[in-house]
Amino acid sequence: MRALITRPAEDARSLQAELRRRGIAVMHEPMLSIERMTDVAIDTAGVQGLLFTSSNGVRAFARLSDQRELPVFAVGDATARECREAGFSNVHSASGDVDALANYVIHHCQPLDGRLVQVAGTVTAGDLAGALRAAGFVIDRIPIYEAHTAKAFSPGTQTALKNGRIDAVLFFSPRTASTFVSLAQSVGLENACRNIDAYCLSPAVAKRAAALPWKRVTIAAEPTQAALLASLDST
Repeated sequence: MRALITRPAEDARSLQAELRRRGIAVMHEPMLSIERMTDVAIDTAGVQGLLFTSSNGVRAFARLSDQRELPVFAVGDATARECREAGFSNVHSASGDVDALANYVIHHCQPLDGRLVQVAGTVTAGDLAGALRAAGFVIDRIPIYEAHTAKAFSPGTQTALKNGRIDAVLFFSPRTASTFVSLAQSVGLENACRNIDAYCLSPAVAKRAAALPWKRVTIAAEPTQAALLASLDST
């Protein structure tokens, strides 16, 4: 099997290793590139916890602040692992998506214990801040990185898609899937996708990918890399 990874560079490393361990040939075509902001001040006074919805947010925060004592609430296990590697010791994982993180915080925190800080990109999936405000929490959403969408496929990827040298494409976010769809449509590669399987992290991701006529669309049983790989293993 030959698989195409669409994640940003830093997020793709462990996935590449897992695929190669399975004997799968890997191509990497990031649909997003991450630009970290360097001039953002993060006030943690009176904060009961930090919320991270991606590993990119953890890495960007670690470059801006030495704060590691606060509890952190991560959207999933990979983000939680990134938090621990950055030096946080009090780490909680919602093991899911943004809705799972909101529910976790609502059940494990109290609004009166202080405000929350969501460390995020300029564009985010879901409305974590809105869900928590509706539950009575005070939350500050602080963008500290920007994800730029790819403007074109690399020549190697475009040729591989056109010539049927890719069997599967892996998507981890709605924005990544949307970007791939737009690029494929812009160069007339819709029909090439008829012989390719799309593996999607969640129904929201699959909904964006569905604009192309894939051979098959598979959705992970839960929104984790391990579950996505399990769905790949079972086909």
